[in-house]
Amino acid sequence: MNIAVIGTGYVGLVAGTCFAESGNDVICVDVDEQKIDILKTGVPTIYEPGLRDLLERNIEEGRLRFTTDLDSAVRASLVIFIAVGTPEGEDGSADLTHVLGVARNIARCTDDYKVIVTKSTVPVGTGDRVRQEIAAVSDTEVDVVSNPEFLKEGAAVDDFMKPDRVVIGTESDRAREIMVELYSPFVRTGNPIITMGLRSAEMTKYAANALLATKISFMNEIANLCELLGVDVNEVRVGIGSDHRIGTQFLFPGVGFGGSCFPKDLRALLKMGHEAGRPLQVVEASERVNNAQKEILYEKIRDYFGGKLSGLKIAVWGLAFKPRTDDMREASSVTIIDKLLDDGARVVAYDPEAMERARSRFGDRIQYAANAYVALEKADALAVVTEWNEFRRPNFAKMRELLSRPIIFDGRNIYTPAEIRKHGFTYVSIGAPIVEG
Repeated sequence: MNIAVIGTGYVGLVAGTCFAESGNDVICVDVDEQKIDILKTGVPTIYEPGLRDLLERNIEEGRLRFTTDLDSAVRASLVIFIAVGTPEGEDGSADLTHVLGVARNIARCTDDYKVIVTKSTVPVGTGDRVRQEIAAVSDTEVDVVSNPEFLKEGAAVDDFMKPDRVVIGTESDRAREIMVELYSPFVRTGNPIITMGLRSAEMTKYAANALLATKISFMNEIANLCELLGVDVNEVRVGIGSDHRIGTQFLFPGVGFGGSCFPKDLRALLKMGHEAGRPLQVVEASERVNNAQKEILYEKIRDYFGGKLSGLKIAVWGLAFKPRTDDMREASSVTIIDKLLDDGARVVAYDPEAMERARSRFGDRIQYAANAYVALEKADALAVVTEWNEFRRPNFAKMRELLSRPIIFDGRNIYTPAEIRKHGFTYVSIGAPIVEG
């Protein structure tokens, strides 16, 4: 099938590459000439495990091309995905300027039937607006489809190639058949392709993200209460996660969620609720809890040192909002480091992938370590903020030698009190009693 993907950000690049991997002819379009030139060489402009190999192979085999020429890409394609950004407006709503602008540009290039697919996360009713924008420019027959993405950063390629489900929203039987044919190679193990109305598909994306975010915030609230009551939240997590109605995923307490999806999508959903006259109180609470949780590790560090952080050196392991990505958008590390700096602490940080992002954010306000152990040299404490695998089984003896004080503040609960006690560290985690070294 001939496909065009408009926008080569996170979603567009992964989608276009994976569609090409399944045998389709894909043209990815972007207005950024420099980005397109880089992608033509087979170098991805984002960090995502497995993406580079797929990118190189499909470019070499001629199934994947990159261009700034939207006109030729649209004319050559049957299915056109809109995967441009929907930045957050000042009022929390999703800014549809790019989406609707692309829709108009597509209409100007269209001379025969097309399936126009919104892949970007967009508010309910956007598909109707896209249809109106196209109709105002062209009388060529098109169908508009909502096909929300459910990719996890750090596992996006696997998520796309082996999805839990595919959601397709449209009122057109013709478009539905085309989309089912396009996605059928990805669901050969039996996972469902779920078809529904266009507006229902748009809401499904927001509802899914809001529910997962709420689960995280709920567990963080329980963790904070556990601390006050002398309860170990890690034991509670296992106890409730064994209930199949609840499940084990998204029950790990920590320093809150970040990234490009959950925070922005929650605010957009809240805006939709207010505009409809139905405020979403549970979602509001989830966002409020998360904002407070991002400061929890800083507060533990401050309280442990009696509020006197000036001149102390704090090592930070992990800057990305989650492992296996370099994305620092709304990362808890940013909140924690800013608060530490405001109190006069010196920060030396390390992350396996997000160091360049951190330099763009913090400049020379912090130090950047060549590796995890270098960050510990003569530090007064270690703060673990992102649960990268390489941090899970470190050389504790070496860590004790490097740190000025054997203190670990673990914002992701990646260590156990038993192993920490064995190595003589003071250990402060989320939702559990302090382990004294």
